[in-house]
Amino acid sequence: MELLKTLSRKKKYLIWPVVLIALGIALKMTVLAPQSVKIVTIEKRDLTAQVYGNGTVEAKVVVGISSKITGRIVELYADQGDMVKRGQLLAKLENEDFRHQEQQSEAGLNRSAASLSAEQANLQKARTNLVLAEKNAQRFKALAEKNLVSKLEAEQYDTACQVAREEVARSTAAVEAVKMEQRANSAGVGFAKSKVADTLIYAPQDGIIITRDLEKGATVSPGMSVFTLADPRTIWVKANVDESQLKGVNVGKKAIITLRSSPGDQLPGQVARLGRQSDRVTEELEVDVAFNEPLKNFRLGEQSDVYIVTGTKKDAPSLPSAAIVTKDKKRGVWLVNGGKLAFREVTPGIMDKRNVTEIVTGLDGGEQVAMAPPPEMAKFQAGMKVRGGK
Repeated sequence: MELLKTLSRKKKYLIWPVVLIALGIALKMTVLAPQSVKIVTIEKRDLTAQVYGNGTVEAKVVVGISSKITGRIVELYADQGDMVKRGQLLAKLENEDFRHQEQQSEAGLNRSAASLSAEQANLQKARTNLVLAEKNAQRFKALAEKNLVSKLEAEQYDTACQVAREEVARSTAAVEAVKMEQRANSAGVGFAKSKVADTLIYAPQDGIIITRDLEKGATVSPGMSVFTLADPRTIWVKANVDESQLKGVNVGKKAIITLRSSPGDQLPGQVARLGRQSDRVTEELEVDVAFNEPLKNFRLGEQSDVYIVTGTKKDAPSLPSAAIVTKDKKRGVWLVNGGKLAFREVTPGIMDKRNVTEIVTGLDGGEQVAMAPPPEMAKFQAGMKVRGGK
């Protein structure tokens, strides 16, 4: 009986070392175990560097079609969504008053034309009378010098000649006055005709009606928009691109445009214009990307995604972008040598949208590069033990 009690006490003492050993092994394999990382190596890939931008469909040329005069709309010949040609009649304003003014001006012009004919006839008569008076004055002067007629009679013919000259001058002035009146009436007719013409509103260029801003019966004043017209050939996407991604974004660069209404379609385009002032809050720059082919159906303001191609390379050595980190303001990767980490500075190149980045310098190609979730990679230190896996 005493023997059994003794063995029982000894058994309790023997269990604790076993428990401690098991606990140590568990800690070594879990908490104290080397960090598990994924091992990647350089691979050659065809890379395409793209810069992303989000924006909206807009028109470079948007024209507000308005009236030059104040008037009431009596007819509308176009509606929203209609394609129109340059010179096509779009609207008509009430024009009765201007028609009356035109008729009145034309009547005045005709009256002045008749007056001009009468005054020109008077002038011709005065010139004929002057010729006769001059001849009589010269003849009677010669006769008076020979004492064949009295000087008084000669002077009477000379006076008649002076009166004839005055009559020619008066008729000439009357003709000029009527001509001036005729020019004024002609200008009045032109003005009246222009006012009548202003009651007709035409398309200033080819395009599509974006909005019809007024309806029949409304009164329009100068500068008030009746229609809004956009040229489909100038439709583009105003995209906002992060300042940090602008390297390589230049006018003429190819781009891929995706519209929210058709997310599966990739429309080719190119960079048409770069802004010169970034948004100070969002730190983004406006980049205008034009479509290679004009859109047949477009909606101004539609959300769009733009991918600008800034470079392409074939068989470029590359790594997953997540493997590249920044340490002490240097770009590099963590290499695994003998189960320990070592930082190696590299020069990254273009980054593909598949989250793969070109390695320009720094690696030969056979190195083992460690990858892990970003929070864990942030804790990496040189000499840290790791265990790799695929």
